[in-house]
Amino acid sequence: MYVFMTNGTIDYLQRLRSQYPSEQMLLVCDEENGMLIHETEGTSVFHEPRPYEVLDAVGPLDGSFVVCNNIPVTDEGRPLFEHRFQQRARLIEKEPGFVSIRVLRPLKSDTYVIMTMWENESAFRRWQQSKAYEKAHEKRGTEKGIDQQRSIFPRPSYVTTYTVIKEG
Repeated sequence: MYVFMTNGTIDYLQRLRSQYPSEQMLLVCDEENGMLIHETEGTSVFHEPRPYEVLDAVGPLDGSFVVCNNIPVTDEGRPLFEHRFQQRARLIEKEPGFVSIRVLRPLKSDTYVIMTMWENESAFRRWQQSKAYEKAHEKRGTEKGIDQQRSIFPRPSYVTTYTVIKEG
């Protein structure tokens, strides 16, 4: 399975989405831009997408609030990073308000994306305050934490959040 992303104005992306009603797409926006997310077994309908291979997927491409943890990883660090996510605790799936997760391997860049989808922003914020979040991130900041493997991260990770724009 693959995920392709492209950015543009909301109007442009809505028109693009409407041209492909049978494709699985999610239109989201932040304060400045729109982004269209296309999930498929095949190729993208976008002209110049950011392509990703889906390493792990739980739940539908849906929700009202999307959080993308963007994590640059060196070529040498990819096996270690992917192993870490294959071993994840999977506690997030049990959280109230959780809709889905995608662990995305970049095909044309060095930045992995851990994308979670939530019923709303409040559900995500509650997850951040939960024991499950604490457990999922318990090694962070310790010598066993992947965040301390500085040689595999060429630059800091960053988080982007989006609101889903429903059709209509």
